[in-house]
Amino acid sequence: MFEFDTEVRKLGNSFGVIIPKRKLEMENIKEREMLHFIAIRKNKEIKKTFGLLKKWKTGQEIKDISRRELYD
Repeated sequence: MFEFDTEVRKLGNSFGVIIPKRKLEMENIKEREMLHFIAIRKNKEIKKTFGLLKKWKTGQEIKDISRRELYD
């Protein structure tokens, strides 16, 4: 199982999400395989995450902040 951020895109009359190729390869997921999504949530706070490096946070601090925003 893996997590990632992506955007919703219009595909004809439907909407879809793009899964990064690297993530698919990590899980050995092939085209047309059925996937089961366990959580879909709107990430309203992601914009706050960008620009944190200007405040010289460590990589771990940035990850911790991002996770808190995702799960709160």
